Amino acid sequence: MPTGEVAKDAIEFVTYESEHQLPLLQRLIDADLSEPYSVFTYRYFLNTWPHMCILAMCGKVCVGTIVGKCDPSKKGVRRGYIAMLDVDKQYRNRGLGSQLVRMILDRMIEDQCEEVVLETEVTNKEAVRLYEKLGFIKDKRLHRYYMNGVDAFRLKLWLPSPADKETPEHE
Repeated sequence: MPTGEVAKDAIEFVTYESEHQLPLLQRLIDADLSEPYSVFTYRYFLNTWPHMCILAMCGKVCVGTIVGKCDPSKKGVRRGYIAMLDVDKQYRNRGLGSQLVRMILDRMIEDQCEEVVLETEVTNKEAVRLYEKLGFIKDKRLHRYYMNGVDAFRLKLWLPSPADKETPEHE
């Protein structure tokens, strides 16, 4: 195994449980993402939807995280929202980001979300490619969306409804 590489089984996925975990994910996100988030933004998501925050831990270090929510949209459908996804640069290209997204999508389906949306910088080709591989489509381009003036893509994924899962296959 190359120096610095960690076996996949060394990564433990944990659900956010308490305020003592906040600095772990905050340190990771603040170092990598272009938008600065206040502690109040983190707490809004983490205190309201703690089960929608998953941390990828390598020992005591948070090497990846995903933060989201699920609530009714203006149209009355239950909408999931992925607010933040980040994987430490040393742990990228190992499927960790895809795994985190799949895990939160499973939780959103359990919470009966019908669709999931997120925004990502148009210049973040790796993120766009990751989400498209998982079935997201570009829904809208948001001009000068980020504080740094960069445009964003709003990406959307429609989730199977519980009724779709219960429908027996026709013979």
